[in-house]
Amino acid sequence: MVFLHNKLPHILLIAYLILFIILGIKPLSGREVWFAENLPILLIVILFVVTYRWFRFSNLSYFLISFLIFMHTIGGYYTFAAVPFDWFTDFFGFERNHYDRIAHFTVGFYAFPIAELLTCKKLTNSKVITYLFALFAIMSLAGTYEVMEWQFAILGDPKAGIEVLGSQGDIWDAQKDIVADTLGAIFAIVIFHFLGPKRAI
Repeated sequence: MVFLHNKLPHILLIAYLILFIILGIKPLSGREVWFAENLPILLIVILFVVTYRWFRFSNLSYFLISFLIFMHTIGGYYTFAAVPFDWFTDFFGFERNHYDRIAHFTVGFYAFPIAELLTCKKLTNSKVITYLFALFAIMSLAGTYEVMEWQFAILGDPKAGIEVLGSQGDIWDAQKDIVADTLGAIFAIVIFHFLGPKRAI
């Protein structure tokens, strides 16, 4: 258990690299879609690897941020609309594949490390400001990402653009994605409130 506690970030990184390599050999989504979906996640991973020596987040932070990393890597292999997620769709009686919506919810989990960084570095003296900053940061990133997806769909190959958007015919998909990100952030902030950096795993 002690080994897992000390090495969890390394274990998660190795697991990601293995998954990234395996799913990158011959992605069902096509190389252009796979690249577009994996590039932002790869940049996130590199960011956490580079900053590891400067600031080590709690294991709970790394655990939470890994959800998006793994889900997005899988989504990039299939395209989000085509990920085998029928059990979830059937269980709730949905008409569309909600894998992408769940992945967007996990984007909000990054509010936890944001709040953790602000608290540990004493960048704010108010819990309210810490929580609001983490929430607004996620909402801003969510909106920015939707704009980037929109631009990719316009400027790139039309078919690849539609696959990356993953709207599945829903004209309000971007707005719903932002709401999912926001709800995930609220969820993460609640967890942070009860399991802050001093009590995190």
